[in-house]
Amino acid sequence: MRVVKIGGRAQANPRLPTILRDAWLATPGSLCVVHGGGDDMSAMQRALGREPAFIGGRRVTSEGDLELLRMVLSGVVNKRLVNAFLAAGVPAIGMSGEDGRLISAAVIDAAALGFAGRPVLVNTDLLHSLLAAGYMPVISPVAYDSNNSNGGALNVNGDDAAAAIAAALGADELFLVADVEGVRDAEGEILSTLSGESARDMIVNGIAADGMAAKIESAQAALAGGVASVRICDLDGLVDDERGTFITLSQSIAI
Repeated sequence: MRVVKIGGRAQANPRLPTILRDAWLATPGSLCVVHGGGDDMSAMQRALGREPAFIGGRRVTSEGDLELLRMVLSGVVNKRLVNAFLAAGVPAIGMSGEDGRLISAAVIDAAALGFAGRPVLVNTDLLHSLLAAGYMPVISPVAYDSNNSNGGALNVNGDDAAAAIAAALGADELFLVADVEGVRDAEGEILSTLSGESARDMIVNGIAADGMAAKIESAQAALAGGVASVRICDLDGLVDDERGTFITLSQSIAI
């Protein structure tokens, strides 16, 4: 089982549909896709006169932003990707974390991040049913608010969502696909592997910041949850087994 998270900028690569098609055909019924869409969301916020804000690579989300998130991520971005995958011959089916309570989440820090959440439960029965029926799930990370008796949505970072899904499924591999080849060190060189201890140092020293820091934290969470292999890479990493940065829980690091 493999889980692939596609960042917003990586979605603009015209080769994405064919690469995902080849990945699906290599092992049918064992691939889930989670997507972001941060640039689309930021553009919509600015169009409405709202300035996006982030803390630690995670979007500060007001109650008024939730409907916008549903529209942009679960609507426009999700359906755009599903349409492209279908055209490439992939039996894709789009959904959000709200559908069937696929992703239940809890608020991280209401005072600082507002309606941003972290996954607490994944409905793996739903995913297994779709995969067994021959569909490739394409998932928007807008989640169901598990602590709200009246329902409601929470904005879950796409990397956090992908890590939680990969751990829940017992995935063999998690790919966090971005618009960069991998994690860069202080000299700008791509690291082939990155240990937990070294990752923490890079975050503390500001070498890995914002979105990359969030990716590294999500990668470590996936490994701690039992995922066998996690890699931060660009789209070519899906067809090149050596490309990108492998995140490990050991203390070794190589370049």
